[in-house]
Amino acid sequence: MYYVDKYPQAKTPLLTWYTEFLKEEFKNFNQLKAKYGNASIVGQNRVIFNIKGNDFRLIVSVNFKQLAAYIIWFGTHKEYDKINVETIEFDVKILNYKVK
Repeated sequence: MYYVDKYPQAKTPLLTWYTEFLKEEFKNFNQLKAKYGNASIVGQNRVIFNIKGNDFRLIVSVNFKQLAAYIIWFGTHKEYDKINVETIEFDVKILNYKVK
């Protein structure tokens, strides 16, 4: 809920992506790309998703062998342009976040 509270205008599209993504079991990037045509893979199994059209970007680390994923970063397209997608670290603020 951290990113939903931080970016309320992205709430519905982000939660829609999350709900849909949880239902899938992608065994490789090609399967993921077939579902999410705008997804891009970079670095060490990091996948970039466009959320709410192209207003927001979501970086997810995907382990296809273990069918596991976690969100590394989420923000506006403008914020995304200022980061290095291959090296940005997991946003630890999520761990201490208290739901309002």
